Amino acid sequence: MTAHNPNPTDDSRHDSSAARQLSELQQQVAALTQEVERTSARGEIENAFARYQYLHCAFRDEEIITSLWVRPGTVGISAQYTNAGVYTTWESVMEYHRNRPNPAGKLLVHYLTSPLIEVAADGQTAKGTWIVSGIECGISDPAVAAQAPQSFFEAGAVNGKKAWTHWIMCRYAIDFLNQDGKWRIWHFRCVEICRAPFGRNWIEFAAQMQANASTHRFHNQLAFFGEDGKPVFMPPVDGPPKSTAYSYQTDRSSEIEPPLPEPFRTFSETFEY
Repeated sequence: MTAHNPNPTDDSRHDSSAARQLSELQQQVAALTQEVERTSARGEIENAFARYQYLHCAFRDEEIITSLWVRPGTVGISAQYTNAGVYTTWESVMEYHRNRPNPAGKLLVHYLTSPLIEVAADGQTAKGTWIVSGIECGISDPAVAAQAPQSFFEAGAVNGKKAWTHWIMCRYAIDFLNQDGKWRIWHFRCVEICRAPFGRNWIEFAAQMQANASTHRFHNQLAFFGEDGKPVFMPPVDGPPKSTAYSYQTDRSSEIEPPLPEPFRTFSETFEY
């Protein structure tokens, strides 16, 4: 004989409460899972850009091309290094990395600070900014050094060659794209904060560049010093700069450009570096 429930509404209330608790638990698990994934992504992005700097300072650019940039054909790829303009094709972006030499006597040491990273809620893109401080130096044949402003070099000679030894600080701003479960560089922006030869200060050096148009132009067009210290200039740009940002100048106030990343759900809701 089946037992009679004198109050059938009790069962329905219990079922409704259990269903509500289950739904709340499912929502909590989903939110925690998303938070864990975003936290993990942040660590992966930090590692990716740290790897970029290690490889960049070791002149291992082919590894940067194959392991850290988005795949060929990715829509919207871009890189901007100066106010001269922006590179907007995979080929022109990679031109910066192609055949970048590692001459004897050249040294780059860049260390990363102040990472500020925002991963999109949908987990498909991320934005990050870093401040980079370090040193850059090399030696140049005197005849080659004559092709560059002499203010870039130290006084005197080392084993018959001119030496350039610079303090440098930069800010990087990068958009990352999640491709096949790996975070890759999609939009790249580098802004020099200040620079000075080792034996001088950046205020004096900035003032000299401001006063000398040819030195300022040389500095803005320079990509790197190559074999024997030969100046190598940036390739022609594909278009105008997305925005302008300036190295330290004595008559200009400091600014944050491009802007810092803010939390966002999906890339269409944010701006592009």
